[in-house]
Amino acid sequence: MPHDSQPMKPKALSGTFILATGFILLLYNGGSRFTMGLMLSPMADDLNWTRATLSLTVTLFMVVSAVVLPVIGRLVDRYRIRTVLLASVLLSSASVALMSAIQTPVQAVVLYGVLFALATAGTSIAPIGVMISRWFPEHLGLANSIAISGMGAGQLVIILLLTAQLESIGWRGAFLVLAGLGLLLIVPLALLSIPEPALPSAETSNEPLGSAKSELKASDLLRDSKLWYLLVIYAICGFQDFFVATHVVAFARDQGMGAVVSGNLFALMGLVGVAGVLMTGFVSDRFGPMLPTIICFAIRIVLFGLVMVTTSVVAIIGFALVYGFTFWITAPLTIVFVRKYFGTAHLGMLTGIVAMVHHGAGGLGAYAGGIVYDVFGSYQVIFQIMLMVSFAALLTTWLLSRIRITST
Repeated sequence: MPHDSQPMKPKALSGTFILATGFILLLYNGGSRFTMGLMLSPMADDLNWTRATLSLTVTLFMVVSAVVLPVIGRLVDRYRIRTVLLASVLLSSASVALMSAIQTPVQAVVLYGVLFALATAGTSIAPIGVMISRWFPEHLGLANSIAISGMGAGQLVIILLLTAQLESIGWRGAFLVLAGLGLLLIVPLALLSIPEPALPSAETSNEPLGSAKSELKASDLLRDSKLWYLLVIYAICGFQDFFVATHVVAFARDQGMGAVVSGNLFALMGLVGVAGVLMTGFVSDRFGPMLPTIICFAIRIVLFGLVMVTTSVVAIIGFALVYGFTFWITAPLTIVFVRKYFGTAHLGMLTGIVAMVHHGAGGLGAYAGGIVYDVFGSYQVIFQIMLMVSFAALLTTWLLSRIRITST
């Protein structure tokens, strides 16, 4: 059914519930989507598959979840979020549970690369961000950062839990634990009634009718350099993020770290990621989204340069933890950028498009890492590529900052 037009009740309790809902949903989303990085090495050894084969599954996951994000965004623009969340968490738990029984690459592709991808998109940052934006328009950066910090917390809590159990229950048992967590944490929450304010109508919207922001057309967007700059920034970010998320544990193990230590290192990336995303909320609300974006890619230039020079244990730990700080920086800024440049009339759809590009490029990054490793026997070539695209992202961010926003 279309979204009910009920008057908004601006009560602190409702706002707190919305933030808690977003945080817990993204906690599971953030923890579950990165488990393949933890499972990569033991699955490859047990099933006698190459890392490129498993990385291709991650790539398909990213592409599928990316392609459906604009559709998810459009549904969120028009309908209640609760239905999308409930269907998504049920599909997520079912597909992850079935992953525990796979025997062939085709099964992994269908269950993880397609079904789990569809489910993950339904509880991703894009729909949660729109939900948050309806309740906290005045402090969108900080509110969105608080909810998105759930992804870093999930990366910490869920990965730590699975790492502790991985050697005793194996990767198949770990997938079953993950499925149970989904049902335990998310289904009861999604069954609750999520209060939502009324969507803005033409009469109540603070964006004038006939403005470029209220009546966006596809042809206008394709000619808008702001959108293209934004897509380039998020494509590079996704390319880097999911390369690191998929391969950092395997990279650490290649350098002699134990399975538990390297798994815990990835989990700790989630902890420092919480600090990074909360910093982003404060900074973006005060100075705008450009500054934290510049900080993000400037740090990454240093990090990728570091691991090209040394792969000592100290360097790897430093790389992982500091990269973890940058991991979620651009996530809460997506909706801030979109609202700043394009208004709120198509917030869900445009946020979905940006997220689609981020995730699609992320799939390429994950697969590229696997291919480079299989061809060269190390990750040094892909680190060089990541260094170059960091410079490109920094330049693109500067170009976007030079564009003046004109009101009509």
